[in-house]
Amino acid sequence: MNLYPLALRLDDRRVLVVGGGAVATRRVPALLAAGARVEVVAPELTPALRGHVDAGRVTWHARRFVPADVDGAWLIQVAVDDPVAAAQVSEAAEAARVFCVRADDRTAATAWTPAVTRHGAVTVAVTDDGDRRRALAVRDVVAAALESGPLAAVPAGRSPGVPAHASAEGGHVALVGSGPGDPELITVKGRRLLAAADVVVADRLVPGMLLGELRPEVEFVDAAKIPYGPAAAQEEINRILVERAQAGKFVVRLKGGDPFVFGRGGEEVVACAKAGVPVTVVPGVTSSIAAPALGGIPVTHRGVAHEFTVVSGHVAPEDPSSLVDWAALARLRGTLVILMGLKNLSRIAARLLAEGRAADTPAAVVQEGSTDAQRVLRSTLGEVADAVSEAGIRPPAVVVVGDVVTALG
Repeated sequence: MNLYPLALRLDDRRVLVVGGGAVATRRVPALLAAGARVEVVAPELTPALRGHVDAGRVTWHARRFVPADVDGAWLIQVAVDDPVAAAQVSEAAEAARVFCVRADDRTAATAWTPAVTRHGAVTVAVTDDGDRRRALAVRDVVAAALESGPLAAVPAGRSPGVPAHASAEGGHVALVGSGPGDPELITVKGRRLLAAADVVVADRLVPGMLLGELRPEVEFVDAAKIPYGPAAAQEEINRILVERAQAGKFVVRLKGGDPFVFGRGGEEVVACAKAGVPVTVVPGVTSSIAAPALGGIPVTHRGVAHEFTVVSGHVAPEDPSSLVDWAALARLRGTLVILMGLKNLSRIAARLLAEGRAADTPAAVVQEGSTDAQRVLRSTLGEVADAVSEAGIRPPAVVVVGDVVTALG
């Protein structure tokens, strides 16, 4: 069978989906992402489809299909397992000259849905001659190739993988969270943008394996080696981001964890905005949740903790510049997660005890979570500071205080 490949522009065009089960649930999100006006005809819907209806994204006709439903449709997706009902839709679509996809019978369909992988502005669709598994296998090979490096062919004057709304002339900055340390915990989007970068400005806690994958011509700026004090260093980082972007470069600011969790990402966004430089923010897996989880500690657990609070411990509790209400934290029954608190751990523990938190409250410290150097120390609030000192635990480390420390045994 010879197929004519085609990409459809469905923005604000009516697409009819017949059926409200599992197949329709899988098909509808891609139609919505394409901007289609989706109407579903089905007596019942799955909870996921009902959620789209409740949110106003999908129109639902709670009944069985009638031939008049095809009127005004640009595309029809048949997602029912009743061959008689599906054939009725096909006949109505054929009479109205509307392409129809059949989930139950490909040979009776006038259109097929390919196996698809998407990477930014690039969409790759793979069709087959009935061998769906082969199409999926080819799709996966292409997806792996796209994820592992820059595209082989891109338009002149544009870096591969640069966000579609970025201006090649004016440059662009992407703030990418690299996760807690394991290079595989960066998001797919983050890795794709990193592979497309002209300039990479990286923090000390960024996984080194990611930097080893950069193309030879990429300019690498090690933010940890900028020879200024902390405040001046941030100003210099801001200057580099703006300067390189204004020179037409695609700049990736690679940050450990998540850019907006004690990562000063907000300051960098503001600096770029003031200079008129567009910014894409790619969230990252934050160590405040990931490190405890990898150490066997859920930050919430049914019947144990209904809340968790993340604070920075880089400023001692008695320091006038501290913005943390330690007295309020001591009164909470939930989980307390402390980042950058190892240096001041003894003072933090003492303050929490003084404010009423019980000395036998379970506490744990996870060092270098998600890496080969990960260590987990379990103790109590009253003893954790001494235990950390004796064990030689070093930064970066995440401190967890609360009953969740022992929730999983």
